[in-house]
Amino acid sequence: MIQVQRATPLPQPNLQPKALRVLAHIVSYICHPIFMPVAMAYVVYRLMPAEFAGLTPKQLGLLFINIGYTTAFFPLFSIFLMKQLKFISSYHMPVARERTGPLMATMIFYFWVSHVFNNMPGVVPLGLKVLLLGNLWGIILLFMANIFTKVSMHTAAAGGMIGLIIVLMIISPANLSIPLFIAIILAGIIGTARMILGVHQRGDIWLGYIIGVIVQLGAYVYMK
Repeated sequence: MIQVQRATPLPQPNLQPKALRVLAHIVSYICHPIFMPVAMAYVVYRLMPAEFAGLTPKQLGLLFINIGYTTAFFPLFSIFLMKQLKFISSYHMPVARERTGPLMATMIFYFWVSHVFNNMPGVVPLGLKVLLLGNLWGIILLFMANIFTKVSMHTAAAGGMIGLIIVLMIISPANLSIPLFIAIILAGIIGTARMILGVHQRGDIWLGYIIGVIVQLGAYVYMK
């Protein structure tokens, strides 16, 4: 009996104008999720400076350095090693299963920094602890979702940005309506950029947003 094999569907060409695709690439690099934790830590500092009043400039600098190398440098170095060892075919990781190793490595580093900062009572502000714990939970959910679909990590980070500012609105007496509005606009731009590049389905974009918002709100409820 002759078996007829189905032809593998060819990838659809990206019909977006070249200039638009270049702009989408720029947005994707600038707003890469690997840089979002340290960027959002700085946002927490700028929006709630009184919470950091007990820290000396040296302590504050070390705080951001620790967040930077554990959430950005170490994951990037791990990805570099995986590329050199042929565990991944490209730094872009176009196939969902290639993201398994980098997500696991990032999960370890996020767990470490969250655990250390959560065990520094009276030193690390609540907003920063929520950010780091939410990031850890987000990576875990992304790892689980990645088994079934190529969920957007960019929009997960963007959703986390929105969720964190909502948390800051709850715990801070300051009016943060404008930062929230800016975060929503920026999140929309990030999602649009990913859609223009054609690297995700629409459902993966929205799933990322949902995961990002939920983990930050959940982290706040857990820690308050």
